Amino acid sequence: MPTIPREQPEPVQLHRARRMAESFGADAERYDQARPPYPDDLVARVVAGSPGPDVLDVGCGTGIAARQFQAAGCSVLGVEPDARMAGFAQARGLQVEVATFEAWESAGRAFDALIAAQSWHWVDPAAGAAKAARVLRPDGRLAIFGHVYEPPVEVAEPFAAALRRVAPDSPFSSQPARRPLETYQAGYAKIADSIRETEQFGEPEQWRFDWQQSYSRDQWLDVLPTTGGLTRLRSEQLAEILEAVGHAVDALGGRFTMHYTTLATTAVRTATR
Repeated sequence: MPTIPREQPEPVQLHRARRMAESFGADAERYDQARPPYPDDLVARVVAGSPGPDVLDVGCGTGIAARQFQAAGCSVLGVEPDARMAGFAQARGLQVEVATFEAWESAGRAFDALIAAQSWHWVDPAAGAAKAARVLRPDGRLAIFGHVYEPPVEVAEPFAAALRRVAPDSPFSSQPARRPLETYQAGYAKIADSIRETEQFGEPEQWRFDWQQSYSRDQWLDVLPTTGGLTRLRSEQLAEILEAVGHAVDALGGRFTMHYTTLATTAVRTATR
């Protein structure tokens, strides 16, 4: 998800930040419980636009998206670099192979759809789309998607200030507290460009799904530790940030509504291989 905007595609080459990319399993159970699922309409649209039920989930994490695709009748194989996240997903019935997508061996297997839910920014952009083309069947669908959300300014500003204070060396500390949706849309447009460069897909499409979710103070403080900017902080650093954000949510009456936009870049593998 970006569950916070700092997890969207960045000018910083996040795919090179392997320690951060593989840090989310520090509390896999919290991650699975706190992060929101993906819009049912998105899942249905991917399934309907794929030639069959075999799905490869790149960076499957704990299996949030994978379970949704399983519920829609798909057979899902996950690829996940963090063994702790993979183990959590496996314990809940998902087949997962532990590897980065770049290093993963398909062993001749092919798929009807390849999805990447909140994870493509951890994949080398020069290699990801080309490898996706190699493992998709003709007319198979590539679907890269993730959540965009900006907390209310009354929550975002105290969070950004606390992060700058306790972790000034974090690559996210220099980011603004809030950014416009167009910033994220530009990131997904770059993904479309990398897909076009392979010359193995039809013209990419951009999908958008708007929705909202209400968070209590405790619910939001459960989400924050699962985000890339915070997973590797020391406990005292994290506690200071959560305290600042908790006070901010309290000042709003203990609850706020988050307006989400789930963006997707998707394209169909051409029939000529």
